Parts: sequence; C-alpha cells; structure tokens
Amino acid sequence: MIRPIVAIVRRNLIKFTRDRMRLILSLLMSGIFLFIFSFVTKSAAAGLEHPMNYLISGIVIMTVFQTALNNSMGILEDIQSGFMKEILVSPIQRWQIAVGQILSSTVISVLQGAIIIVAGLFLGLKFDLLHGVLALGVMTLSGLTFSAVGLYLAALAKDSSNFQLLVMLVTLPLTFLSGAYIPVTVLPRILLPVVCLNPLTYTTAVFRYVMLGMETLPTAALVKSGVAFSVGGGLVITPLFSSLLVLVLGAIFLVLCVRRFSRANFSSVKVFHRHH
Repeated sequence: MIRPIVAIVRRNLIKFTRDRMRLILSLLMSGIFLFIFSFVTKSAAAGLEHPMNYLISGIVIMTVFQTALNNSMGILEDIQSGFMKEILVSPIQRWQIAVGQILSSTVISVLQGAIIIVAGLFLGLKFDLLHGVLALGVMTLSGLTFSAVGLYLAALAKDSSNFQLLVMLVTLPLTFLSGAYIPVTVLPRILLPVVCLNPLTYTTAVFRYVMLGMETLPTAALVKSGVAFSVGGGLVITPLFSSLLVLVLGAIFLVLCVRRFSRANFSSVKVFHRHH
C-alpha cells in the first residue's frame, strides 16, 4: 500500500530536480518580493524588534504556499503526456496517486522554503534548533494543506489554463491579505473580516510565532504584532488555535481532493504548455 505512494513521490522529486529553471524562477521571485517589501516592512512594522526577520519569515511561508499550490500543475501535465494513463491502468488505487502527489508537492515546497531560510541566515535571521524543528513542522503542515488544495483545484479544473486561472484567483487575494508581506495591523479595518477568513493568515501567523520565538510575549503583544487576532467579544485567535484551524482545513481538503481525484474523468484534459 505504501510502495506505490513512495514510488510516485520519488518520481516527482526526480522530475523536480531536473526542472532547474522552475526552481530558479521561484527563488528569484521570492528574492524580488524580499527586496520590494523590505522598504514597506521597515516603516509599517517599525514597532517590531526585527522587522526584516518578520518579513523573511513571511516570504518563507509564502514560498511554501505558492510552491505547494502550483506543483499540482504537474498532475495535468502527466495526464496530457500519457504517463498518468499508464499509472491508472496499473494495480494502483487513485487515492494512492493523490496522496503521492500531495506528499511530493509538500516535500518540494518545504525544500524551497528551507532554501529561503538558509538565505535569510545571511540577512540576520536567527533561531535555535528547537524553533527550527518547529518551523519545519509548520512548513510541512502548510505544504500538506495547500498541496491538497492545489490538487483539488487541478481535479476540479481538468484544464491547465483553467487551473492557472484558478490558482491566480486564489493566490493574489490570499497572499496580500495574509500579512506575509504587509502586516495585517496596518491594513484598512474594512479588510479585517477578509483577513480573518483567509487560511493563509493563520499559517503565516503560526510560522512567525515559531520562527521569531514569540512564545514569551503576552497576548496583547501578539495581537499588536499580527500573530494573534482579536475578533471581538474578548475572543482572541491565538497561534495555537490558528495551527488547529490550518490542521482542520488540511484534513478537509485532503478528503475532498482524494474523493474528487478518485471520481474525476481525465480523458479530456487539455494542457497549456509552459515555455521557459
């Protein structure tokens, strides 16, 4: 039962290592965002002790999010190339294919996030071994959650051009209303309900909480730093509760994407070829 999943993960990792241009472009985009938003963060997060580390942690989790979501494009390419047809006629159940795709996307997204962390060390990012392990756990949870979301969207779209449109529609609002680049504390109050409905908000908050070692701060300071959220009536969404929300969301989309993938008819999938 496990061997087919491992085989799919291994195959996708090999495919990823051969697509170097995709990796370079992804890391280059993260570097561009770091350069652009560093000026915004220094002024918007002036009350924070280490505003640059605040931004770097946001870019790390954003890299994991976007990589996990975009890697699901590979399933459509496999179907178009005929590779998936060979798998589907083999004695492998579809849920095993779906889980293999999710796990491989998670590993790839975590690896790219780790590369950004290593680069961040040269920019002053500091953390101890315990917080590094916890950060890796948050990255893995984020990767699993949004890989499941991406696979669900791919199975829903069944067309790479539609999938790219869906990803763009999902990525843009989630990214800029999550606090990853611009602290949620400086966003207009009219946008706060949308921020609180954004699952990426909680992923970013938990990762920052862990990466920056903010567990000793009181709740009021966490709210002021944008890693906890006051939703009225004295209710505060703490980083621990945020992690539970992300976990529940991941479980829901894992079930949804496996069910959708198991029932999908991929015989008429059309793929838009990317040119590097």
